[in-house]
Amino acid sequence: MPTVDSNGTTIYYEVHGEGSPIVFVHGSGGHHAAWWQQVAALRDRHTIVTLDLRGFGNSDVDETYDSRSFPDDIVAVVEDADLTDAVLLGQSIGAAAALKAALRAPDRVRGVILAHSLGGIDAPEVTPLVKADRAEAEKLPVIDRLLTKRFREEEAAKTFLFTQMGTFNKARMQDLRNLSSDGPTPAEVAGSGIRVAFLAGEKDAVLSPATVTKAHELIEGSLLEIVPDAPHSMYWERPEQFNAAVKKLVDALAPVAAGVAQKED
Repeated sequence: MPTVDSNGTTIYYEVHGEGSPIVFVHGSGGHHAAWWQQVAALRDRHTIVTLDLRGFGNSDVDETYDSRSFPDDIVAVVEDADLTDAVLLGQSIGAAAALKAALRAPDRVRGVILAHSLGGIDAPEVTPLVKADRAEAEKLPVIDRLLTKRFREEEAAKTFLFTQMGTFNKARMQDLRNLSSDGPTPAEVAGSGIRVAFLAGEKDAVLSPATVTKAHELIEGSLLEIVPDAPHSMYWERPEQFNAAVKKLVDALAPVAAGVAQKED
């Protein structure tokens, strides 16, 4: 599988399938293999690119653990794979990196899906809401924030595998720095020409649908999809619903001209 240099750090990525590209960017406990249920479901229709941010999976470690380097990792992959008209999908902390990457490579990226995240958007209207959500989440054990109790009881094997994913990473959540720094404003996002979609879960214990909805209202032209009864790690626990939402949003993020052509056909 290919690798690419990102400012002196080797970044691992994989390419599967054919069609319009979707680049999946993992969260703090994941890596490229976290998307196994998405690759299998979407590769017949899309080129699916999965990657390991520095310090995760098969990528090299950057001992600074500065998340401000993550967007360059994504851009390096997008350019090395020669992707155009791509949609970047970031899960949790991967969403902030995906949004910044899109703003740095608008000639190759048409849109971003922010899954269970506001993408680091800097707006006083949502900052206190995010802090309040985080304060509530921190009252819970980590696993309760990510997966529902019912899933853990009924899907013991998948739950065990989920908890093992992070053991392949050198970087840990507590190591990462500058996760919330240098975020774009709603005006900067709207003025960039990059289209944004928010994908949220009704039962997300980390970021409430109300907070995501408020962010959506601040970003002119953004899309919003809230999946009923879905937790923070919807991609793992509710993959069918997650994949269906991704298909819907990717189609909705298609260029207007393409959408018109499809209607005429």
